[in-house]
Amino acid sequence: MSGEQFAGTMPVSERQRFERGALERYLSERIPGFSPPLTVEQFRGGQSNPTFLLTAGDGAQYVLRRKPAGVLLPSAHAVDREFRVLSALHGSAVPVPRPLCLCADDSVIGTMFYLMGYAAGRNFWDPTLPGMSAAERAAIYEEMNRVLAALHTLDYAAAGLADYGRPGNYFARQIARWGKQYRASQTEHIEAMERLLAWLPANVPADEETTLVHGDYRLDNLIFHPAAPQVVAVVDWELSTLGHPLADLSYHAMVWRIEAGEDGGLAGLDLPALGIPTEEQYVAAYCRRAGRVPIEPRVWEFCMAFNLFRVASIRQGIMKRLLEGTAASGHAREAGSRARAAAELAWQQVQQQLA
Repeated sequence: MSGEQFAGTMPVSERQRFERGALERYLSERIPGFSPPLTVEQFRGGQSNPTFLLTAGDGAQYVLRRKPAGVLLPSAHAVDREFRVLSALHGSAVPVPRPLCLCADDSVIGTMFYLMGYAAGRNFWDPTLPGMSAAERAAIYEEMNRVLAALHTLDYAAAGLADYGRPGNYFARQIARWGKQYRASQTEHIEAMERLLAWLPANVPADEETTLVHGDYRLDNLIFHPAAPQVVAVVDWELSTLGHPLADLSYHAMVWRIEAGEDGGLAGLDLPALGIPTEEQYVAAYCRRAGRVPIEPRVWEFCMAFNLFRVASIRQGIMKRLLEGTAASGHAREAGSRARAAAELAWQQVQQQLA
């Protein structure tokens, strides 16, 4: 992925427009010191929940995330869950934007939304971090690793999230969930997906662990300090739940399996020269930070196949929304058309690593 096409803001798309005056009235009653009028821009990135930058009359900035318009798949676009997890994590060892309010009243802007503080900082899309020195890249990767380990070692029950998901049986439930989502949005036959739908449930690892998981932990969902290798906010918690930490870690580590170039991967690059750790080094650092023993290779490869399957399901959902005219991003066609590629890569790795 090219970072330039996803970075920054744009005018609000026709389909996602809402009545600004109604939002101003709503926020004036709920946000202390709120100063209309509002200027509204839409962030370019994000395929799922449309996200907007609001600038108030006094220059204060906020971020609004809403459910998209149109008919939605079951359990998707859970902005109320996002708001709950932000509220639980704010002030913890896991940095998140400051949650401000949740609006479940569709009459205000047409769909449920929440408001949070704007986390100013740097947002990177290209995992090769062009323009940085090797030492700067190494520091960014260390920080990503540290924050993920902090998330997985957080006492989620003490944070008020004991009922945020069902403990145990995570992989089996996720395979079933994403299989249903894929079927609900299927637009063509993909043989690799059919094979994965049969293979994955039959090869779930026996061990069960439960932590809070982000579900979409990757470089572009992190906001870094403007001048330091420090994460100031982890964003886009839509897929968060209680789940297996290795599902989160392996999803994050998929970038090492994807070819460099258009798909935004690291495979085939001279990582030591760039200052970027290898997949093995990165996973080992995480295990040290999280206080866990090294991961058994067969378990790790299952996790990788599972996550590529999940990516294929997500991309298929984007394609379906595109065809129905509800996709939030102008880049949905490109992402949706890559569902087949993700499924085929997953099945290829199953055959290579686990045959």
